Amino acid sequence: MHDAEDISNPPTVRLRALMRQLRDPQNGCAWDLEQTHATLAPYAIEEAYEVADAIERGHMEDLKDELGDLLLQVYFQAQIAEDAGQFTVEDVFATITDKMIRRHPHIFGDVDQRSAEAQERAWEEIKAEERAKKQTRGDLSALAGIAISLPALTRAEKLVKRAARVGFDYPDVASAAAKIEEELSETLEAAQEEQALEFGDLLFSVVCLGYKLGLDPEQALKAGNKKFEDRFRKMETALGGNLKDKSLAEMDMAWNQVKVTSQT
Repeated sequence: MHDAEDISNPPTVRLRALMRQLRDPQNGCAWDLEQTHATLAPYAIEEAYEVADAIERGHMEDLKDELGDLLLQVYFQAQIAEDAGQFTVEDVFATITDKMIRRHPHIFGDVDQRSAEAQERAWEEIKAEERAKKQTRGDLSALAGIAISLPALTRAEKLVKRAARVGFDYPDVASAAAKIEEELSETLEAAQEEQALEFGDLLFSVVCLGYKLGLDPEQALKAGNKKFEDRFRKMETALGGNLKDKSLAEMDMAWNQVKVTSQT
């Protein structure tokens, strides 16, 4: 009996044994042996989104299952690294444990208890110090370390926040709003080959306004998506469920009626 099948072992030990078995050069799974850090990266992103979806739906059984899928990605990536002699999953555990202790000096050090706001500032200061120590990577920018693979909206928010920490920020909400008007005009006036870039500037300026208003752009857009979808579905129902033979004027009228009903 393989270790991965020994139910007397702790689940984490069984999972690690299972990954080693799947990656065994002689008796492992051909698909698992072909995987690399790069080929698995999309799966890790997908699993993280499925975790977030289960949380949003409040479905704890699904959350338990999706967290397991996400954890598998951690063990899988660590096993590939171990096979290459780079690091092990224990190294991953040790690294994150040391990091969390370092980032909580008010709990594990000699720093007095702080308010939540002060703790957040200290957290960011410690993270900045950690980034500064990674000079071997050659990027000392205030924007260093923001993952390129993040969703564009989330990455834009992180770029805006990081720039603001060093003082590169709009002085007030009105200035941020004025920039949106400027970017909208440039988008509409741009030549076709430049319009996508100008539209990107427009979207980025909207994220800047959200930051000045203290809003999370990802959550705001999700709420906007949901509102649109709910109203569109109600409009479909109001028009008999088939819009193909409906005019834009009919859809506009039904849409406005749905808006009025939703607000009452």
